[in-house]
Amino acid sequence: MRFISSLKRRNIIGLLAASPVFAVPSFAQFRVEVSGVGTTQLPIVVAPFKGEAQSPQKIGSIVKADLERSGMFRGVDAASLVADESTRPDLASWRQKGADAMVTGSVASLADGRFEVRLRLWDVVREQDLGGQSFTVAKSELRLAAHRVSDFVYEKLTGEKGIFSTRIAYVTKSGQRYNLWVADSDGESAQSALASPEPIISPAWSPNGAQLAYVSFESRKPVIYSHEVATGKRRLLANFRGSNSAPAWSPDGSQLVATLSQGGGSQIYALGLGGSEPRRLTQSSSIDTEPAYSPDGRFIYFVSDRGGSPQVYRMSPAGGNAERVTFSGNYNISPAISPDGRWLAFVSRVGGGFKLHLMELSSGTVTAITDTSADESPSFAPNSRLIVYATQQQGKEALMTTTLDGKIKARLSGASGDLREPDWGPFQR
Repeated sequence: MRFISSLKRRNIIGLLAASPVFAVPSFAQFRVEVSGVGTTQLPIVVAPFKGEAQSPQKIGSIVKADLERSGMFRGVDAASLVADESTRPDLASWRQKGADAMVTGSVASLADGRFEVRLRLWDVVREQDLGGQSFTVAKSELRLAAHRVSDFVYEKLTGEKGIFSTRIAYVTKSGQRYNLWVADSDGESAQSALASPEPIISPAWSPNGAQLAYVSFESRKPVIYSHEVATGKRRLLANFRGSNSAPAWSPDGSQLVATLSQGGGSQIYALGLGGSEPRRLTQSSSIDTEPAYSPDGRFIYFVSDRGGSPQVYRMSPAGGNAERVTFSGNYNISPAISPDGRWLAFVSRVGGGFKLHLMELSSGTVTAITDTSADESPSFAPNSRLIVYATQQQGKEALMTTTLDGKIKARLSGASGDLREPDWGPFQR
């Protein structure tokens, strides 16, 4: 494994069949800590929702944290604001306090045990009502309702679809127990999709968000499964001779690409979902791994050391000749393509550390967007505006989100746990 042995903590997926590296966490609720200074943030006041003191979830706080984490908004202190969706607030006074927009609302329990969440959005500058929504949900879906409030506000004020009601997947290890989790986009409300005494790595969402592909070591070797999120039903996708790893879905969900070593070396293969024989796409004597489709299906990006050091390449989905994509630095891994096709995120070794970088594919311009030194597993939000990644911060393993300019970062961290291998799910269809 020529370029694997020097990697600190990082699994180049499918090449380390012996001992994947995980720190030991104990699962706890996430807390969002936003840091950094944005340049074009819209100041918004989010009022405490009327009735949320008696609600299991503080809707206003969730909405404010969502909007701040997006990098597009800056919260204005709402401590003195008492209003719900039916109240017209004194918008002129809030304009004087620096607010451009305002969210008000309420949450109320219903006789059948469900909750009704209502909201109203105001343009403070123009003193206009921008509309509202209401959601009737079970108690267990109150956080999801709050994220939908955030999506409504985000789309109304930016013109782009919000990503707060989407989901992420990630992996933890606690003692000798591994867990694959599915959680809200802010890391909360995590549900265990799979628990195992053997390692689980590389979760990858299907394009429709209904399935996760992942690698399990329960057979004492890396094997690829798919997992229906709603039912928990699993299906074995790849258990060929040697290592089976690094699954990535095609944009239409009809197949996966993965790294297999059945031919003796680590190469990239296409895998049909119907049990057909895998089709080899790379034909090199080097290590080829970590495939990732471009969203338009025109390319498969992957990592190879065919040029002497690990770099990102791309090729046609049919295989054949590959072109090199990364040239800055001598060690570049973990490619992720933004859903809009504009950006390539990857991890580059810099001075012995591993930092998240971003390339604009049209120009080739590369920017380092973190100041940490143990970054891993970047994955884009479905609106291409944020990246979730794993890193080490203040001596703990954590998940972080960052805006593309690196100016707004939010930590999604268990109080005493370490988290690995995040993957951001698609918009729900």
